[in-house]
Amino acid sequence: MAIFLTETSKVIVQGMTGSEGQKHTTRMLASGTNVVGGVNPRKAGTSVTFGDVEVPVFGSVAEAIEKTGADVSVIFVPPAHTKAAVIEAVDAGIPLAVIITEGVPVADTAEFFAYAQAKGVRLIGPNCPGLISPGKSNVGIIPADITGPGKVGLVSKSGTLTYQMMYELRDFGFSTAIGIGGDPIIGTTHIDALEAFEKDPETEVIVMIGEIGGDAEERAAAYIQAHVTKPVVGYVAGFTAPEGKTMGHAGAIVSGSSGTAQAKKEALEAAGVKVGKTPSETAALARAILSA
Repeated sequence: MAIFLTETSKVIVQGMTGSEGQKHTTRMLASGTNVVGGVNPRKAGTSVTFGDVEVPVFGSVAEAIEKTGADVSVIFVPPAHTKAAVIEAVDAGIPLAVIITEGVPVADTAEFFAYAQAKGVRLIGPNCPGLISPGKSNVGIIPADITGPGKVGLVSKSGTLTYQMMYELRDFGFSTAIGIGGDPIIGTTHIDALEAFEKDPETEVIVMIGEIGGDAEERAAAYIQAHVTKPVVGYVAGFTAPEGKTMGHAGAIVSGSSGTAQAKKEALEAAGVKVGKTPSETAALARAILSA
C-alpha cells in the first residue's frame, strides 16, 4: 500500500513544456510514474517526446482529465502564475494537486488553499519536493533511486532531510515519503499524513521531520497522542538556530520557548515519540524499532 499516490495514479504536469517541467517529467517517467499529459494553453495539441514516450499537451486541466482520466496534477509554474494554475486544477476536479513551486506569495497560498479545501481537493506544497511511493509512482523532484518499497512512512517539512532519511533507512524501504514543504501555509500537514499512515496496513513505522517556527509539530504531537497507535520517530531541524531570529525555511519567528526545536522535541516526547538530535540518530531510532 501507499498513501495519496499508487501505481494506478495518472499524472498530468502543469508547466511540462518549461525547462523545469521537462527535466522532472523525464525523471518521473524514468521512475515508472504514469505521466499521461502536460498542460499549456499555448501548446495545446502538440506533444513532447521523452525518450521513447510521447506525452500529449492539453490546453487545460479539464481537457487533460477528460481525455486521460488523470487524478494527480504536479505544478511546475512560476510563482506569479501558481495561484491561477492551482485554481484551474481545483475547478477541473483533480483530486490531488502537488505544488513544487518555491516563492509563492503567502496571500496566494491562503487563497487557493481555502478554495481547494472548500472543493475537497488535496494540495501538497507549495515549496515542496512532492511525494514518492517507491516502485509505484513518483510525483515531484524526489530522486527515485534512493530506496525501494518497504514499511516506513515519512512526512517531512524539509526536502533535503527527506532524501537523507530515505537514504539512511534505504534497506528497510518506504511505503510513501512525502515532503509537505516549509512555507507558513501549506496544503497537506503532518497530521494529514499521520492519519493516512495510521490507516495504511503496510506502514509499520512513521518518521516525522519538523522544523523550528510555528506550532505544527506541537499540534502533531497532540494528534499522535490521541489517534496514532503505530510507533513514530521524530526529528526537529534547528536545534542550533539563534532565538528571536526569523529563519526563512521555517517561515516563522522563534521567540522564547514557543516554536523552538527543544519545545517541539519535548512536546513530541510527551506524546511517546522518540526524537533524535540529528537525522542519523533519528534513523537509528527507527532502525531499532524496525529490527526488533
